[in-house]
Parts: sequence; C-alpha cells; structure tokens
Amino acid sequence: MTLRIAPLLALLLVVRTTPASADWMQRTEAIMGTRCYVELWADDPVKGNDAIDAVMAELRRIDALMSHYKPESQLSQINQYANERPVQVDKELFDLIKLSTYYSQITDGAFDITYASVGYLYDYRRHIHPTEEQIRQTLPAVNWRNMLLDEAHHTVRFEYPGMRIDLGGIGKGYAVDRGVEILKTRGITHAVVTAGGDSRIIGDHMGRPWLVAIRHPDDPKKVVTRIPLSDTAMSTSGDYERYFDENGVRYHHIIDPRTGHPASRVRSATVLAPTATQTDGMSKTAFVLGAEKALEIINGMPGFDAVFVLPDGRVLYSNGMRPAAPRPAGAAPPATAANPRVSP
Repeated sequence: MTLRIAPLLALLLVVRTTPASADWMQRTEAIMGTRCYVELWADDPVKGNDAIDAVMAELRRIDALMSHYKPESQLSQINQYANERPVQVDKELFDLIKLSTYYSQITDGAFDITYASVGYLYDYRRHIHPTEEQIRQTLPAVNWRNMLLDEAHHTVRFEYPGMRIDLGGIGKGYAVDRGVEILKTRGITHAVVTAGGDSRIIGDHMGRPWLVAIRHPDDPKKVVTRIPLSDTAMSTSGDYERYFDENGVRYHHIIDPRTGHPASRVRSATVLAPTATQTDGMSKTAFVLGAEKALEIINGMPGFDAVFVLPDGRVLYSNGMRPAAPRPAGAAPPATAANPRVSP
C-alpha cells in the first residue's frame, strides 16, 4: 500500500506489502496552502474519524493564526503595524517567533523569518521576481536581530523600516507537532501527520517501520534513498517545490537572507529529528550554508540526522545516516551489523 501525498512533496511514505485494512484510516485536505494528510490506526472507526477531524481543525486554527496570506491573522497584523508600534499576539505565536530566533542564532542567520522583507516580492505562480534594485532597497530590512520581542507582554516590534516576517520555514512543522499531540491524547499509537514537506510518525506501521523514500530533485518517479523510520519527524525541502525558471535561472521559494536571491547550494535537504518543528526549522539552512557547513551543525545536535542532494548529484549523509562502506570483493559477510544500512 502506498501513501499518496502531495506530488510536490520531497518525500513519499511507502508501506511494504501490507494488506489493506479498514482499521487504517486516512484523509487529505488542503490547508495552509498545501496538502495535509493524516493516516492512523483506529480500533473504533468513529473515534478514528473524530481524531482526524480534531487534527484538521487544529491545522486550520494554526493557519488562521499564522498565515501571512490572511489579512486578519495575528501574523499579518504584525506585518502591518509592528513598524509603528509593539503588536501584542497570543503566547503561542510569540513563542514560535521567539523559537525562530534560536535557529537564527545556531545557523548564523541562515534561517531568518525576516527574509520575508524581500521574499514577499516573489510570486511563483505569476513568475515574478524582484529586480536587483528592489532587492538592494529591501535587503537591509532582513535581520532577525531587529525584531524587538517583549516576553512580559508578548509583543513584537520591528526596529527597521519595511520589515516583514513569514513563518513558512517553521510553522508547518509546528502544526504537524500539534496534530501529533492531539492524536496522542486520544490514545492513537500508530499514525503519520503530514503538512507539505513536513511529517511526523507515531509508532511504527503495526510491527514494521514506515519506509520513507526521498525523491530525486529532477524526477518525482526516481528515488535517491529509502529510510525505515518510526517515532520520528522528517522534513524535506527542495528547489522543485515552488519555483519557475527564467533565462536558465531557477527562482524558488527558499531565499538566502543574506542576498535576497534563491539559495542554491543544495537541490534537496532532508532533516530528521524528534519533532517536526525542529526538522522544519533546519531543513532549509543547507540551501544557504551549503551541505558541509549544515552537516557540521547537525552532527553536533543530538537526535538530528540529514540527507542532502547536491547540485552535482552527490548525496551527503550526516554521521548517523551514512550507508555502510562496500565490502571488498570476496570478503566474508559480517556476523552482525552495527548500524542498519540505508541504500542510496
């Protein structure tokens, strides 16, 4: 049975030869500008449907709170008024904005939600990108250090004219984690929740791991590698998700906060960690930092792993994900395997 998720996702969850069962329940809805998917094992179909309803309702609630496309959202209110005065928001939104600054710190600004000060000038559906003059004028507003966060009052103030923020690099992962928490409180022990390229798995697939396939950046029918997973989160970002090509240049949605241009040091970045908020916050940094620097950071973070596809087609793995080296011809097979092998 194959889990059919959005075709633009950089990952595909595949279950090997598992018989169809009415106890596996699934649903897909369009929320947060992407395809959201829930699959779970439920002994009681009514309770299973209720659990999926609750997850989808939570995703819609978070979208209403944090979407920069919705003028009435609190995030849009920040973008509209925070250049003039402190804007008070719910603690939930304030805490996520504050968390984003942690990823800005550990990546030396490669992750920066104020990239939106330039990023809003891109329109991928209409094939519009900013001119060099527009980038020159707006780029000084990109600096997470110019957000003034008041923890006591949960207010956000911008200290540089023209600043904007966008939680697209962390918000979907957070929404996935909230969905997982809802399922856990309802006693669900085997499930997957996905929003765009961010997924989190509860348990295993009834005794077997979920087999995750990372797609080839240029061909959705080809697979770069497959990874068996359970009880973990995973985010994949690629330059093939939201983009357009013009005069040999690919304009995609992962913007380098330092230049205002699409980042291009990798083609695809997959990060694994305990939560989807963590993986979402780190999966885009390799595009800016480059795979080698990103691996230095991830290898120093307990519980994190990564797989990066480079522009030249090479695949780089973090320390915990490296495939076993091939044995010399004629060598006897090992008696035990210290680490599970992940085939490239």
